[in-house]
Amino acid sequence: MSLLRMQILLILTMAGWGVNISLVKVLTEHYDVFMIATLRMSLAALVILLTLVWSRMRFSLRSITASQWLRFVACATCMVYGNQLLFVSGMSLANATNASLIMALGPLVASLLAALVFRETLTRNRLIGVALGFGGVFAVVLSGSGASVAQAGWGDLLLFLAMLSFVSGGLLIQSLARHFSSLVISAIIYVLGALMLLIHTTLFSSLQFTMHTMLPGFWPVVLLIVSGVVSTAICNMFWNRAIAELGAARTSVFQYWLPVFGVGFAVLLLNEPFTFWQVVGLAGILLGTWLGTKRPANVKTLP
Repeated sequence: MSLLRMQILLILTMAGWGVNISLVKVLTEHYDVFMIATLRMSLAALVILLTLVWSRMRFSLRSITASQWLRFVACATCMVYGNQLLFVSGMSLANATNASLIMALGPLVASLLAALVFRETLTRNRLIGVALGFGGVFAVVLSGSGASVAQAGWGDLLLFLAMLSFVSGGLLIQSLARHFSSLVISAIIYVLGALMLLIHTTLFSSLQFTMHTMLPGFWPVVLLIVSGVVSTAICNMFWNRAIAELGAARTSVFQYWLPVFGVGFAVLLLNEPFTFWQVVGLAGILLGTWLGTKRPANVKTLP
């Protein structure tokens, strides 16, 4: 695929992820949070699995070792099961604008965790970036009317934990990527994660899968399908393909567009206000992420 076409797909992916935040916010008004997570991830898993079958990629489950299965389960637990339960629960309490800004911390947190896990040197610029990024989020969370960490910030805290869960699972994928294609990894992770959510909803929720709970209305169902199929399955496959073709470093730069689209859709579709402190928070997050993910000049990367 040409570089220009891949860049366009990445911009569309950020738009898909950005609008998804507003879609999930609307869905929390029509569905139980466990139902949203289960149905969205089931749709995503089905689409990715069908794409794997359509690609006719040769692959055998018997070739997966026990240690690799443990990594797959860990990734599914962090990136799908835990991430979705925290994300949807947080979206039921927080607004879409705050969620967009919190999710924008993903590259910064990933860079910080990678530095700690792989014992990279935490440079002055990276530490300043961490301070600016988290400072921007606190400026947004604590600037709301009657905001407090214990009360109004609870939904924001759940969203941060959802982002942290997803990023943590992403670190485990690196070892799997040496042996499996991105499509195979995505298919296994989303199928396992969807099964975990289905079991969780069945065992630990009083909610039942009935026509009323699954089909509460025409537009909620349409939004659910768009969220699960387009924003989750298709956008994640585009993202994984971009990583395979451009590399993780060049691909991650496009995540700067996520808060722009996320905040824009929240203002346009949900009529959420965009305050001065949110502007300050957005600037702090973008600048902090740029500094926090920028590699030192003397560090060489593989081509």
